[in-house]
Amino acid sequence: MAATYQLVRRQRGITMVVSMLMLIAVLLFGASAARIAWQGEKAARSERDRHTAFQAAEDGIMDAERDIQGGGSDAGTGRGALFGDDGALGFADGCGSGVSQGLCASGGADGADDANAAPAWQRVDLPGDEGGGEAVTHGQFTGAAMQTGDGFLPFRRPRYVIERLPDHQPGEEAGPAPAYIYRVTAMGFGARPGTEVVLQTVYRKAD
Repeated sequence: MAATYQLVRRQRGITMVVSMLMLIAVLLFGASAARIAWQGEKAARSERDRHTAFQAAEDGIMDAERDIQGGGSDAGTGRGALFGDDGALGFADGCGSGVSQGLCASGGADGADDANAAPAWQRVDLPGDEGGGEAVTHGQFTGAAMQTGDGFLPFRRPRYVIERLPDHQPGEEAGPAPAYIYRVTAMGFGARPGTEVVLQTVYRKAD
C-alpha cells in the first residue's frame, strides 16, 4: 500500500513538471510570435513612411519643373528670367539667395567650371530650415499647395535645388551659345522626422 502511494506521488510530481515545461514552452512561443508580429509592423510602418517620403520627393521634382517653366511664379520677382538664355548670373555658388535661392552653379566651390569638383547638390544642405537656407521649399516660388503633418502625410514640405548645365548633344560642336538643361535634386520627407528620400532628374525647359 505504501509503495502504491509513493508511486502516485511520483506520477503527480512528473505530471507537474511536464505541465510547467509545456507552460514555459507556450509562453516562449507566444513571446516569439509577438516579437515577430511587432517587427513586421515596424517594417511595414518604415516602408510606408519611406513611400510617403518618395512621393513627397516626386512632388518636389514636379514643383521644380513648374518653377523652371515659370508656372505660378510672381512675374514681378524676375525669377522666370533666370531660366532664360541670359540667366547664368542667377546660378551662383552656394545656390544664391532671395529670388535666386536654390539656383546652383554647377562648378566647384569657387564657382569655376571644374569637372572634378563635387556637384552642387552634394555640397548644399538640402534639408535646411523650411523657407530658408540654400534649397527651395515646395511652393515657395510657384504657390503650389501641399498638405503636411497629419496622419501619414509628410511632416514637412519637400525641398529642391536646381543646377544649370550645358546641353551638348553627341557629335555636336560646342558653339558660343549652347542650350541648357537643368539638373533638379529634391528631398522628400516622411511622416516621421528622419525618413528622407532624395530623387534627381534632368529637365529641359519647354519652348
